[in-house]
Amino acid sequence: MIAAPVLASQFQVDPGSWFAWIVIGLIAGAVAARVVAGRGFGCIADIVVGIAGALIGGFLLGSLFGATGTVHFWGSIVVAFIGAVVLLAVLKLISGGRL
Repeated sequence: MIAAPVLASQFQVDPGSWFAWIVIGLIAGAVAARVVAGRGFGCIADIVVGIAGALIGGFLLGSLFGATGTVHFWGSIVVAFIGAVVLLAVLKLISGGRL
């Protein structure tokens, strides 16, 4: 019974951070889709591409350049954009140019 309050106090979800992920995902995904495919994929798909791009971009920058820490709002958009471009380029390569 004691573990429940401890776990509840350690797990905090900030609604602003979820909203920020969605906004950053939408911006980065929409821009990356227009750069790689020449058009957007729609609001939800752009958000998914942008959030996946943020994860991929963070992994790539951490692995390749040893980057750590936070980069705040504009840096997050750049990192998510880089990851989204990589994701879409790989998908375009796999699909034979049909994206």
